[in-house]
Amino acid sequence: MENTETNRSENLLFFITIFLAGLCSLIYELLISTTSSYFLGDSVMQFSLTIGIYMAAMGIGSYLTKFLNGNLLEWFVKIELILGLIGGASVPILYFIFDRLSPLEYQFAMLAITFLIGVLTGFEIPLLVRILKENYPLSSNLAYVLSLDYIGALFATLLFPFLLLPFLGTFRTSIVFGLINIGLGLLVYRFFTKAAPQNRKKPLELLALGCLLFFVGLATFSGQLLKHWEDSFFTSRVVYSKQTPYQQLVVTKNKKDIRLYINRIIQFSSVDEYRYHETLGILPLHNAPYKKNILILGGGEGLLAREVLKFPEVETVTIIDLDEEVFRLAKENTHIKTLNEEALLDPRVTTIAADAMIYLIEAEGLYDVIIADLPDPSNDALARLYSASFYKLVQNHLTPNGVFATQASSPFHTRNAFWCIYETIAASGFKHVYPFHTYVPSFGDWGFVLASNLKKEPTNFKTGLTTRYLEPDLVKKMFFFAKDMSNPGNLSVNQLDKPNLLHYFLEDWEEFSKEQKN
Repeated sequence: MENTETNRSENLLFFITIFLAGLCSLIYELLISTTSSYFLGDSVMQFSLTIGIYMAAMGIGSYLTKFLNGNLLEWFVKIELILGLIGGASVPILYFIFDRLSPLEYQFAMLAITFLIGVLTGFEIPLLVRILKENYPLSSNLAYVLSLDYIGALFATLLFPFLLLPFLGTFRTSIVFGLINIGLGLLVYRFFTKAAPQNRKKPLELLALGCLLFFVGLATFSGQLLKHWEDSFFTSRVVYSKQTPYQQLVVTKNKKDIRLYINRIIQFSSVDEYRYHETLGILPLHNAPYKKNILILGGGEGLLAREVLKFPEVETVTIIDLDEEVFRLAKENTHIKTLNEEALLDPRVTTIAADAMIYLIEAEGLYDVIIADLPDPSNDALARLYSASFYKLVQNHLTPNGVFATQASSPFHTRNAFWCIYETIAASGFKHVYPFHTYVPSFGDWGFVLASNLKKEPTNFKTGLTTRYLEPDLVKKMFFFAKDMSNPGNLSVNQLDKPNLLHYFLEDWEEFSKEQKN
């Protein structure tokens, strides 16, 4: 009877081990992919590289297990300790090296970490199968191991986006699962080696204890470390920082200069943001014969809404932003709320946390003006919001006299990307498309596109509104492009199934970065 109970306890512990091993390994993969997407953009490439290298490395690790002999349990515990140490430290390492290496060097370092984790993960299942064969025939053994490992992976994909990322962030999640991996290895070893000599147990237990203490220390000082890395990256004092399920939000303050960063990319500076937001907010409404109902896609920080609300004809402003936390920041943060003049608290404004494309697919209303103030197309998820399909959805929600406008990146730094957006809007069915640009010191020369099915005279600008930047002579110049910013021609339209814009954008920035270094 006692032996039966012991076997049940052993088997239960092994099954828990298999489940947690699958969970931890996939969490590391998700952490590395997500962190690298934040740092380098192009999430498709980052996730594809991580998955490919990880799977190949698992195959290598599985093959190498044939050379492991002797006490397999000790080998398993050693591998769990090393895996926990490397996997748990992976994100802190990536944070540490990001500012010290070039993007290409960082990419190779990230892939090397992924490869190591993959090799170590590849050891796990073959070792567990060999350990468990004493109690189960091979067919049942494999069924148990593989099914529990896959279920662990499923739990990882559910926990990561809904709980771990929004509540812990990538940095702390990495530490937590490093602790779990090491604690698991230590628990398994102590449970199965009660009668083992102390001279064999002590070194491994001391190593495990040292790893645990390392991660406890890392967890204890994680707040200070993150603040240090943020301060080293951001030139101004960080006054707000939050990891949301979608992105990292950071607000900095330097005297009167308030800046918002999303995934370390600047969104605006209070010193000159009015140039951008007056241009994108006032010009489209000035060219619209009717201004009753306005739709803003993006712009959750409320600065564009501030400009739109200057028109007395405006009755409703609907703002669609993916991240509820951006709306909360705009409504509650003293710095941002002051900048947007409490625009989101205006009774005419409705905020909806939703994906812009999904909203356009599901919504039924028509708008006199639609303005897209979306992030640059630095990854596939954003590039689809600049596709021909997206712009056709926009047209479906415009009144016959309606006007559409979008930010379109820099015609100087990302010339091909800017004109790709122009060509895509024209190809989507708009009869009249007008590219224009202006200088915003924080960004450089920045581009926009105005579109309508009615012909406009956008250079004829007269307004009774109070503006800090726009004036008739300036607006006339906005629609002129110098030779080095003119349309290069032969650009492909951006499609949902073929995101040409993403490739143009990344290539343009890579070329610009090289020129900056030279």
